[in-house]
Amino acid sequence: MPNQYLKWFFLITLSLLWGSSFILIKKSLLGLTPIQLGAVRVLITGIVLILFGFRKLKQLNKQQWFWVGLSGFIGTFFPSILFAYAETEIDSAIASILNSTVPLLALIVGLSFFGAAFIRKQFIGVFIGLIGSVLLIFAGASLNPDQNYWFSILPIIASVMYAFNANIIKKYLQNVSALGIATGSFLILIPVSIIVLFATDFFTAEKLKSPETHQALIYVSILAVLGTAFAKIIFNRLIQISNPVFTTSVTYLIPIIALSWGFLDGEQFNMMQFGAGLIILLGVYLANKKKRLKNRA
Repeated sequence: MPNQYLKWFFLITLSLLWGSSFILIKKSLLGLTPIQLGAVRVLITGIVLILFGFRKLKQLNKQQWFWVGLSGFIGTFFPSILFAYAETEIDSAIASILNSTVPLLALIVGLSFFGAAFIRKQFIGVFIGLIGSVLLIFAGASLNPDQNYWFSILPIIASVMYAFNANIIKKYLQNVSALGIATGSFLILIPVSIIVLFATDFFTAEKLKSPETHQALIYVSILAVLGTAFAKIIFNRLIQISNPVFTTSVTYLIPIIALSWGFLDGEQFNMMQFGAGLIILLGVYLANKKKRLKNRA
């Protein structure tokens, strides 16, 4: 399949996988703490990736191992924990919409730190997207006063990390296989996740015998295998055959999937939040559209 069509196939597949991740995080939190959820997710994903991608590690040189490790921490480990903590206070659908700021942040990070081409009109999209994010937070606070919307900052911090990760892969790991990047990063993260689980008393008999823990492990296993391991390989490959802004535009579609799961799970969502979400996506679209026009020129 030509890259022109393959990148769109990957984009739609990622939207389905990551759009379902937010409801899986929500369900996993019924039996795990946020930091345990992040660590278990990393551990399961790492085991799966090593089984399939261990041979790809031969491709990595010493310098690339540094970037692979950094990619693992800022592209998976810390964001997994931040999103889990956020969903202890805000709805999964809101977290997914805040996640849609990633393309805007990828643009800003690329311009600021990675020497991306400066296009003034793209900042219109960035500005519109940030306005939408602020409106979304205020709308949610008025609809759900019992929720702590200060936790909305956590998905934005995680999105900044995703933005850096996308640019790092594009600049420093362009010629490494997508499976090699994913396997290497999780190989580094596995010992860290085990230490975290011991430190949070995950391996106690009481915790492991709990029915809530068993149910949570089912959800987090689905999340790890499909929403992290499989999706991570697709994401890394998509960056290599396109660009960071196009790749992170998967967040156009993620909120649609996440909102659908949220409605089915009884989450409240009003028209002001819907409008704020559209403003964010409009900003993302404008920023990405300008980038495509520049590429064609």
